[in-house]
Amino acid sequence: MNIRRRSQGDRLVPLERSRRTIQLEKRGRRLKRYLIPCRIFALAGIASILYCAGIALAGFGTWFFLVWAGIGAGCLILSAIFRNEKLMTAIPRWIKGVCLGIFCMGMLLFISVEGMILAKYNVQAAPGADYVIILGAQWKSTGPSEVLRRRLDQAIRYLAGNPGTKVIVSGGKGGNEPVAEAEGMQGYLIQRGVDASRILVENASSNTCENLVFSGRLLDPGKDSVVIVTSNFHMFRALKIAQKQGYANVEGQSAGSVPGMAPNNLLREFLGVLKDFWVENL
Repeated sequence: MNIRRRSQGDRLVPLERSRRTIQLEKRGRRLKRYLIPCRIFALAGIASILYCAGIALAGFGTWFFLVWAGIGAGCLILSAIFRNEKLMTAIPRWIKGVCLGIFCMGMLLFISVEGMILAKYNVQAAPGADYVIILGAQWKSTGPSEVLRRRLDQAIRYLAGNPGTKVIVSGGKGGNEPVAEAEGMQGYLIQRGVDASRILVENASSNTCENLVFSGRLLDPGKDSVVIVTSNFHMFRALKIAQKQGYANVEGQSAGSVPGMAPNNLLREFLGVLKDFWVENL
């Protein structure tokens, strides 16, 4: 043993032992530094996977909910990386800085877009519009999906208070639908007392942009006042697309959505906004 000694308070500690003590202290500080992100990502991963399972059991929505399983798996992997001290020490600082910068910019973009979506979440239109456009959603063999039913019921309430307003039902037939969404919507409105002469049918569209482009051919977008009825989480994108397509006098009438589906709907809508911005629909 090295006989040289260092003082530690009132005691003398062998040099080799003092080196080991210092090394252990550094490792402890490193572990504490990564402990918080490790736990955050672990909790986020578990919550995402449980949320995915909850949506699957409830039977709401499309297969998009599976993205939560992917997010959960990714968070658990990140948690394991932060827990591995050797791996975290081996990663160069510049790589850590780049990853942190990308993460922060992504979060800033996400928060900004979600803020714009939430700003139009509960908009209500003024009475007396020339037309109401109901944007389609999935039509099942048993009738409208929960999302579409809420849109239809909201439109019925507006039409009841505005007898001079006509309504355009918009939506084509998807591969998993028994009939075109617009045709199912037309029958639903008639069954609930809306006069068939007030209903115009657009049954060729397959997305929000086509909904508004094709519906615009049944009216004068530059002159007619239009109310778009769609789900609260979808309203921001619908209004922006309508304005891009030349709707000069357009408002929104938000329909509610299933509260427990809000995270899934908002995440999906975030991606929808990015996609429509990329293809210049917004």
